Amino acid sequence: MPTQKKIDEVQILAEKLSQATVAVAADFSSMPVKSMTGLRKHLREADVEFRVVKNTLTLRAADAAGRPEVKELLAGPTGLALGFADPLVPIKTIYDYVRNNRLPMVVRAATMMDGRVYKEAQLALLSTLPPREVLLAQLLGQMASLPTRLVRAINQPLQGLANVMNGPLVGLANVLQARVDQQEGK
Repeated sequence: MPTQKKIDEVQILAEKLSQATVAVAADFSSMPVKSMTGLRKHLREADVEFRVVKNTLTLRAADAAGRPEVKELLAGPTGLALGFADPLVPIKTIYDYVRNNRLPMVVRAATMMDGRVYKEAQLALLSTLPPREVLLAQLLGQMASLPTRLVRAINQPLQGLANVMNGPLVGLANVLQARVDQQEGK
């Protein structure tokens, strides 16, 4: 029979998992306590929650939250970093902190809202991506530098679609205006 404390822990973890945009699993077993405290503080500053979890309770919480992919993250001693906004922030924050402080922590895997599980090599690649704002600025810069002819080629079909979508409304407005004019004429 599970204790009330374990039931509460599963419930809290299930709620966190259902709200999280990303869950990152790491093996923290060889880290000193002082480094672990520093990591938690660093993650808190980035609005990322780090929890040392019991795998059996996390399995139940994953089922309760409807996030079965979280089960793939669990193996051995597991710490979960849960992010609730930009999914890349926890990954980058952990990788940067571990790299800058030369810590023995191993980031094993992560899962995002799309349900895919990303393993070590993929996570390392994701950690090197520029921030979201930089990517958006780069995209905007690329779009602004498109040749005018290409922009026209893109805009013409869009304008045609807008005209087709707007046609019935214009027709209705013309019919209604004709009826108003007819009523005023009586």
